[in-house]
Amino acid sequence: MSSTTRTPGLFSRHYRLITIGAISLVFVSAFENLAVTTVMPVISAELDGAALYAVAFAAPLAVSVLGMVVAGTWADRAGPQTPLYASVALFVLGLLLAGTAVTMGAVVAGRLVHGLGGGAMTVALYVVVARVYPPLLQPRIFGMFAAAWVIPALVGPFIAGVLGQTVGWRWVFLGVAVLTVFAAVMVVPAMRSMRAPDDAPRPAWSAPRILWSLLLAVAILGLSLSTELDGAAVFVMGGAALVVALVALRPLVPRRTLLGARGLPTVVLLRMLLAGGYFSAEVYLPYFLTGGFGLSPALAGLALTVAGVAWGASSWLQGQFSDRLTTRTSLRIGTVLVCAAVSVVLATALLGLPASVAIAGWAVSGAGMGLCYPRLSVLVLEYSAPGNQGFNSAALNIADAAGPAMALSLAGILFQAVAGPGAAATAGGAGAFAAVFALGLLFTLGALALSGRTGTAKAATAEAATASR
Repeated sequence: MSSTTRTPGLFSRHYRLITIGAISLVFVSAFENLAVTTVMPVISAELDGAALYAVAFAAPLAVSVLGMVVAGTWADRAGPQTPLYASVALFVLGLLLAGTAVTMGAVVAGRLVHGLGGGAMTVALYVVVARVYPPLLQPRIFGMFAAAWVIPALVGPFIAGVLGQTVGWRWVFLGVAVLTVFAAVMVVPAMRSMRAPDDAPRPAWSAPRILWSLLLAVAILGLSLSTELDGAAVFVMGGAALVVALVALRPLVPRRTLLGARGLPTVVLLRMLLAGGYFSAEVYLPYFLTGGFGLSPALAGLALTVAGVAWGASSWLQGQFSDRLTTRTSLRIGTVLVCAAVSVVLATALLGLPASVAIAGWAVSGAGMGLCYPRLSVLVLEYSAPGNQGFNSAALNIADAAGPAMALSLAGILFQAVAGPGAAATAGGAGAFAAVFALGLLFTLGALALSGRTGTAKAATAEAATASR
């Protein structure tokens, strides 16, 4: 390309349809995430599901790993179209099952199906970005993905809270299912012309990888369900499940990821720790605000709103200044902000500070995540060649799911151990919430320690010539 030729924008004629369609799918996924997080305390109270509260979030994250692995290999072999369509179908089916559930166990089962589809959908969209957009536009489209959380952040928690208090929480799931169908219809025209590059290697289906991902999902589910046990059995089963989960995770990510080796392994591990710390704290924050301070679900959702808006705004800003704000600086500032936000929430639980302090502090976490997430996604693509874009994208998203799933499972164990039976949602359980937030801080501090070890684009160019497996 000559120096005078300008790269078309995201909404130019060439990219308009696929940009709008992809952003629409991210939009409905964001709305579902924020809405369900807001309304889950209502579901838990109505269905007597306090013991399965953490499981309801960890379960879909756990099985999403299986969807990611299958979708990653499928996309490398045949392009992202069919995996994307199949994942959307599963996503909608799971929402319908959860929306018509009559027990907390049935809600969890529906979220298992929805999580399987959601994991596959995320990886398929990453491969779409790698195949469609030039490197200059990739930070911008990932920034737009994050910015697509802004409107759901503004209205999702409030709408979910109002629905939970009026017509019922079921309409949160059912309404998102309808929105997802409309978003998928928008993607279809642009996807028809896509196909895998003719010269790209076609990796064979890997039964071992699929089995490892299945084992990882089962181990994380076992870890989360260990909260149903009593006494020392909780820690025995939980410890064993955690070890199995880490063993199963190892073949699904780049070599030496769990050791934090510089470059791509650190990118994946940083994402896992950052996501684990952030989402484990976020899931319990509405529970903390409704149970500890007596706020309504709609008002407690304000914490998610301010964080979501900050996330979208900072993501958009980092995309606009991608040529001036270095990746290392963006990651360092972002992880510091997330650590600070979790610290504020922890201090609120420990010191009995006003709820407004936690809500305001949590806004800072969104700004930090918005700085980090797009840059980590771009780094993974820089480290990838056409033949392993699916594997590396799957690895990043596996980390994005496994980190929060394991953190939430551990948080559930801590919560039940500290709060004890019957104290889960009361002000007297402030110590239990503090234990959960302390765990989140530990994860985010680990991410901060790794933020300077992600490598550079030049190093990524050399590594991209070889597949991760």
